[in-house]
Amino acid sequence: MELIEHSAAAGTITVEVQEGRTVVVLAGEIDAALREEASASMGLALMNGVPVVIDSSDATFIDSSGLAFVLQLHMAAKEASIPVTLHDPGRVLRDVLEMVGLSSELPHEPEHVATV
Repeated sequence: MELIEHSAAAGTITVEVQEGRTVVVLAGEIDAALREEASASMGLALMNGVPVVIDSSDATFIDSSGLAFVLQLHMAAKEASIPVTLHDPGRVLRDVLEMVGLSSELPHEPEHVATV
């Protein structure tokens, strides 16, 4: 199991390989303060070529920078034929995606995802 965590004052992006998939956990405020960490996390998330789950259950806020990270991760994974799903029981990310008309871009994973 590989665990990499990047954090700023109010938010974190964690990348963990578990059970044959990569889980990218967004927690707290996902905003421009995490820009550099988001770039590093994207590379780590795609490195193993296994399916990616974006778990935003613990996200309290996502701005346009956070949305850009999610969409860039999705697009890069799609180019590499890596499936990406969203685990978002709190709907923070899903609501932002709906607001900008992109809710159909990421399939939703309703079952639980074990996180750190």
